[in-house]
Amino acid sequence: MRFMIIVKANPDTEAGVMPEESMLQVMGDFHEELAKSGVLLDASGLQPTSKGFRVQYSGGKPAVIDGPFAETKELIAGYTLIQVKSKDEAIEWAKRFPNPHGTGDCHIEVRQLYELDDFGPSAAVDQMREQVFAKTK
Repeated sequence: MRFMIIVKANPDTEAGVMPEESMLQVMGDFHEELAKSGVLLDASGLQPTSKGFRVQYSGGKPAVIDGPFAETKELIAGYTLIQVKSKDEAIEWAKRFPNPHGTGDCHIEVRQLYELDDFGPSAAVDQMREQVFAKTK
């Protein structure tokens, strides 16, 4: 089971303020622990939305909208992707996740990723499965 631990943005992350060295150390130690346990798949911080863009579809046509985006409580500042045996194990790791905003308020959202098998029988899913397995060989 794969889970994404999502760190929500705040005004500092959206302003491009880099974390203090002590926070980088705490996060690095936690991610090292995840790696040593064999559950870490990926982790990274995201640059502010002022450096990003969105693709919005209207009438079936894509339009590019440059950042920044207004609602920081809906934005993501970073993520950690883990693979564990159960939701309970994901909860235990998430509860140990350091508060990336120091002593301030912070919301960390955890979402399970779909696996190809979750979609049931489907020719399109079978094709995706073949493409994924071909890349891993």
